[in-house]
Amino acid sequence: MLRALDIRDMLIIDRLELEFQPGLNVLTGETGAGKSILLDSLGFVLGWRGRAELVRAGAAQGEVTAVFELAADHPARRVLSEAGIEADGELILRRVNTETGRKTAWVNDRRVSGEVLRALSDQLLELHGQHDDRGLLDPRGHRLMLDEFAQAAPAIAETRRAWAARRDARRALAAVQGQVEALRAEEDYLRHAVAELDAMDPQPGEEAELDATRRRMQGAERVRGDVARAHQVISGEGAEGLVSDAMRWLDGAIEAAEGRLDLVMEALTRALDALGEAETGVRDVLDALEFDPRALEAAEERLFALRGLARKHEVAVDELASFTDGLRRRLAALDASEGDMADLEAAMRAADTAYDAAAAALSELRRDAGLRLSAAMAAELAPLKLDRAVFEVDLTPADPGPEGRDEVSFRVATNPGAPSGPLSRIASGGELSRFLLALKVCLTGDNIGKTLIFDEIDRGLGGATANAVGRRLARLADGAQVLVVTHSPQVAALGAHHWRVEKGVSTGPSGEVTTSRVVPLDDSDRIDEIARMLAGDTVTEAARGAARVLLGDADAA
Repeated sequence: MLRALDIRDMLIIDRLELEFQPGLNVLTGETGAGKSILLDSLGFVLGWRGRAELVRAGAAQGEVTAVFELAADHPARRVLSEAGIEADGELILRRVNTETGRKTAWVNDRRVSGEVLRALSDQLLELHGQHDDRGLLDPRGHRLMLDEFAQAAPAIAETRRAWAARRDARRALAAVQGQVEALRAEEDYLRHAVAELDAMDPQPGEEAELDATRRRMQGAERVRGDVARAHQVISGEGAEGLVSDAMRWLDGAIEAAEGRLDLVMEALTRALDALGEAETGVRDVLDALEFDPRALEAAEERLFALRGLARKHEVAVDELASFTDGLRRRLAALDASEGDMADLEAAMRAADTAYDAAAAALSELRRDAGLRLSAAMAAELAPLKLDRAVFEVDLTPADPGPEGRDEVSFRVATNPGAPSGPLSRIASGGELSRFLLALKVCLTGDNIGKTLIFDEIDRGLGGATANAVGRRLARLADGAQVLVVTHSPQVAALGAHHWRVEKGVSTGPSGEVTTSRVVPLDDSDRIDEIARMLAGDTVTEAARGAARVLLGDADAA
């Protein structure tokens, strides 16, 4: 609820402080007195886009402060929470506009953007008039209004859940279908590659082992001939045999040499032993260098085959085993895809069925609410002198979405036999205002916590019709807050609180200055103001008497 409005140096207002009350608040005054400036100023502090030049001539800046009272469950608290702003029971909005056009805003002394102000505005206040295009004339809002009337929030929540499950099921199926299509496109390659790799059966570390074996065999082939020749030289056929022959020959001459060959024989014995050891060692080496040429050929062939496969698949040789496992998993996924696809398709059909059921239930709820709203509107339109008008809630199929598959539009026919059509095309300004008022009365449930402002919604109406408009405004204000800018004495008389907007001219240092002020009216002042509204410039006793009658009827009501 709007508690207070403080305006400083805005257009022709130098300083104005207003304290509003619950119930029906009425603002009256002559045309041009400044009533629209009040609304412009309120719209400014709420972040609405309006006039570009708002600062009063000669002032450095204009400033508007609005104080709202918030209930604990007020929807504006969600906006505040998202913006990181704390609020108790009071919400203070302040916005400044410099003469250069720079605008700065605060919410509870926390600086905020215009987007935050506008988000708060949507939860705090509604403005309606003959040129209302934010609600009744905007078909995009008709479904929201009908859903509020139908109290469809639980059904909408269920439809959203079903829509999300349907969307997820379709996405999961599409993802698997995409994977399967990609796998099927390379199925021949996968099967050939896996068969080829399985036949080769590469093992981690095998390349290094084969390469070492190959190098060892190649080295043995080069050196074995030399070792064999050395073995021949020092074996029994070579040096060892010659030393043995020498020892046998010297042995026959030992006695004749009378001891001079003893040392020679000892040396030859040692040499023969050393040659035996050398021959054994060389023979062992020859045995170690012994290899099958076919083994070398086989090692080279496998090594070259592994390296060829690695190049073919652009991986390292040691990664061939894991690469094979990866290909095998992709083949397994392809082979298992038929079962997966069947499961996902079944899940998608189940999600479609659940969504269809939820959307159908929501559509039925809306159809029923549409009939009830049309009937409620018929009851409200008759006292507003629109008893021959027909209001219809038109439901047409729309593309499925998270909130069902219905398109809702409000259509009217103002004359019997005439075809119905959109409100914006069929209803005149005065008729539109009354349709709007009747609709707001029927949809009182969506006004909880909001201040409703009606700007000259009764323009062009008088007599019993104006009285009916006033009574419906008073009904809207019961337990809520409604601000009405009006030229109708019948409406003004039904107000619980009444202000008069006045424009005056005063003389200042720089000449004459036009200012606007708002005066709260007591009972006596209200009689004079309503009499002025009835009689015009010259207020007669008869007009005062008529004003007393209106006020008396209002009190009786």
